[in-house]
Amino acid sequence: VLVLINSILSGALSIAREREEGTFDQLLVAPYTPGEILLGKGTASVITGIIQAVFVVLVAMFWFRIPFQGSIWLLSAALLLFIVTAIGLCISSFAQSLQQAIVGTFLLLVPRVMLSGFATPISSMPEIFQSLTLLNPMRYGLELIQRIFLEGASFLDLWPLFAAIMAVTVVAVL
Repeated sequence: VLVLINSILSGALSIAREREEGTFDQLLVAPYTPGEILLGKGTASVITGIIQAVFVVLVAMFWFRIPFQGSIWLLSAALLLFIVTAIGLCISSFAQSLQQAIVGTFLLLVPRVMLSGFATPISSMPEIFQSLTLLNPMRYGLELIQRIFLEGASFLDLWPLFAAIMAVTVVAVL
């Protein structure tokens, strides 16, 4: 949840701030495509999210002594996909000010957390909400991370979750 909040908020604020200060127009006249500009803005959020995720994993392992059972490479791939799906740049591309970006972030963040299975098991939600969780990348990210970290699940066990989060990522990024 911490990684999701950071990724969405930093991504949402990056372009909104430049738009508010008037420097975004200077980027648009540079010899870069809008996709390259968004990629450059998103890269900082992804790197920050990865650093934060590594720190959280290290705290879980060494402070709370939670044994790590899985593959570090599989966990890294799951975390990277999870962070990329944090579509803060989408919010900032529609927001005209920092305040709109912050409100848009929290309007997106609260349903994601509530429909992820983080606080309430998905099986105890009403059926309509269980269906909505299928669109939530946080649901897949949490399950991937838990199963890799705690169960040591292999890629063969997790490929349906990876396929689902990749599908949501492609839709979110495009």
